[in-house]
Amino acid sequence: SMKEFGFFYVVDVPEYSASMELKYLTKFFSLPEEMKENVEIRRHNPANKNAYRGYCPGLDDIETTLQYKNIFNIGPHETRIPVDDKEMGSVLDKLRYDVQEPNVWPETDDCEFDKEFKEIFQAGFEIRRTIGRFFVESVARSLQMPEFTKLFQKDEFSAMGLRRYPERVLVNENMYSDFDGALLRELEHIDSTITVLTTFNNPGLEVLYKNQYRDVPVTGENSFIVNIGKLIGDIVDNELLSAKHRVVETDFTRHSITYFLGPQFDADISRSMTNKLTEAGHKYQIFGEWIKDYLGAIELFYY
Repeated sequence: SMKEFGFFYVVDVPEYSASMELKYLTKFFSLPEEMKENVEIRRHNPANKNAYRGYCPGLDDIETTLQYKNIFNIGPHETRIPVDDKEMGSVLDKLRYDVQEPNVWPETDDCEFDKEFKEIFQAGFEIRRTIGRFFVESVARSLQMPEFTKLFQKDEFSAMGLRRYPERVLVNENMYSDFDGALLRELEHIDSTITVLTTFNNPGLEVLYKNQYRDVPVTGENSFIVNIGKLIGDIVDNELLSAKHRVVETDFTRHSITYFLGPQFDADISRSMTNKLTEAGHKYQIFGEWIKDYLGAIELFYY
């Protein structure tokens, strides 16, 4: 499936309920904006310390914002060990520290909601992380590339994004596809790392197959879609397909959850498993160098 289509489904996952996740992420996004301010990322609320983890409200400005969506980002860390500024001698040292940013969680006047929201999405993060790690092991085994697993011994950059795409009435002309003219909600793209995706029962996701975009079945109550991005494809010598995909415009508010598993900070991404120079390797040696420039070019986790 990964060689032919570029994605596959993981089904019948024990102790997982998509409807429970949808219930709580919908309730969070429905909270008044002032109640979500305490978990907004620093770019949107300078009073907060969290730069990456937490709530990133979308900008509903049809002229300047193409992919209007609200995101709540969750990472693998709940605490972070303090480090003396003197120990951070380079930009990479600082970034290595920054990516260990602990999660922030909603604090509303509903203590039961706060507790259950945190517990449900902590558990959801671990389920997706486990799927991602098993996938890494499966790739290494099936392609006979045992060194592949060593790139993922840590996952400082793993991230889970709860996404809400509000219904949009006005249209930005730049959201029409150059490929076939379809009106899009998420632009055509290829991911970078390993993705574990939940679409619930929301249609709209399409994947390019044999030069035609085709509907991707929804994940429903108890399954996930797994695919890889360009960086991972290059590392495994393109033995697996990194499929281009998009989300077409819908006439309803759409929700999804994306989980991204990337290599560890010091992973060598310059060479493939057969020692060929990767596309990233023309400029970067380790994943931390690559992610530094990548995050500098776009809003974090808007990929």
